[in-house]
Amino acid sequence: MIDIKKIRDDFEETAAQLARRGVEKETVKKAFDLDIRRRSLISRTEELKAKRNAASKEIGAKAKAGEDVAAAKAEVRSIGDEIAACDKELAEVETSLRDTMLMIPNLPAPEIPTGPDSTCNKVVRFVGEERKFDFEPKDHIALGEGLGIFDFPRGVKLTGTGFPVILGQGSRLQRALIQYMLDVHTQTQGYTEMIPPYVVNSASMTGTGQLPKFAEDLYHSNADDFWLIPTAEVPVTNFYRDDVFDGVKLPKITPESPVKLTAYTPCFRREAGSAGKMTRGMLRVHQFDKVEMVNFVHPESSFKQLETLVGEAESILTGLGLNFRVLLLCSGDMGFSAAKCYDLELWAPGTKQWLEVSSCSCFTDYQARRLNCRFKDSDGKTKLVHTLNGSGVALPRLMVALLEQWQNEDGSVTLPPAIRPYLGGQEKLELVK
Repeated sequence: MIDIKKIRDDFEETAAQLARRGVEKETVKKAFDLDIRRRSLISRTEELKAKRNAASKEIGAKAKAGEDVAAAKAEVRSIGDEIAACDKELAEVETSLRDTMLMIPNLPAPEIPTGPDSTCNKVVRFVGEERKFDFEPKDHIALGEGLGIFDFPRGVKLTGTGFPVILGQGSRLQRALIQYMLDVHTQTQGYTEMIPPYVVNSASMTGTGQLPKFAEDLYHSNADDFWLIPTAEVPVTNFYRDDVFDGVKLPKITPESPVKLTAYTPCFRREAGSAGKMTRGMLRVHQFDKVEMVNFVHPESSFKQLETLVGEAESILTGLGLNFRVLLLCSGDMGFSAAKCYDLELWAPGTKQWLEVSSCSCFTDYQARRLNCRFKDSDGKTKLVHTLNGSGVALPRLMVALLEQWQNEDGSVTLPPAIRPYLGGQEKLELVK
């Protein structure tokens, strides 16, 4: 969450920044007023406790002198009742303040475009050449049918819409892509790989910003209060919840040395209300595989490290010989917890759409404040770390674009050279006879 001091000390400017993200001024004012009431109650409680202590000492002195202390005791009881009332109201105000703050998104970086939705995003660059076909390219559904690699109807039978079955050489291709991505991240980019749990508790979901805002988009088990992860970002980032990067028990963080973790996980998203939006084939599914990158960074270098993170995600796509573009997202389109975000979108020539396969975000100290994740700086002070994350990358749309960009006229698909070693040297996905 954002620092309440920003609302307290510079209300108008903070409200103006949040207005770029669609936050009404009344919401910010509610947090402002609750903070004033909270601090007033704390001050009043301290005054009452001091008054009660003084009265208690006076009772002792009067009793020692043989004086009547009944009235003084009644006054102490009255003060105690007022303290209890203040404590009760303080607890209610603090809960209300936290609930309000949890629903306020991060402050947008000044340089990002202002706008309500994706129409205001800015194309930063195009990478790779768009392939010119001398035949009409097929979409991934038609290609998959010929290759025998998808079965959407049986996925519906097993679970429901949005849970595809991937078969045969398609399964091998997906495993190869996962291994390729993890090898790039760990062997050339300095990431440590981890295998996290695929279910997490509510504290973890709250720590990275999925709760309480997006509860309806998540799969939840009421019996255990466990959530299926929507992304590996949740368990990987929460790995260091309530920790301090001190250079002793945990690594030391400096402007030049972030802590970098990567993980492959399946991901689960209900995406309530998304029916009808790009739901054909593999374009929008409720269960999918993804490789994630998470960085814990010194505040002085977080936005610079974001550019590095984007380059690391790009290297996956360039290594596969794919044509894509990089977008700087506007204030109304980026994730709830992000201060700045880039999307990487692959061109799918058969589907004729740009498909997002990676979002790379800098969260500044927004997640760290929820997580209580800190580091010891060179001045000896303990401060909130900055967090970043990026997909490196998501599999469904990567599979779509790879199939469509590398397809041949006969319906076979040439495999990018970078992943052939992971498939025993196989050069093509062949048609099923």
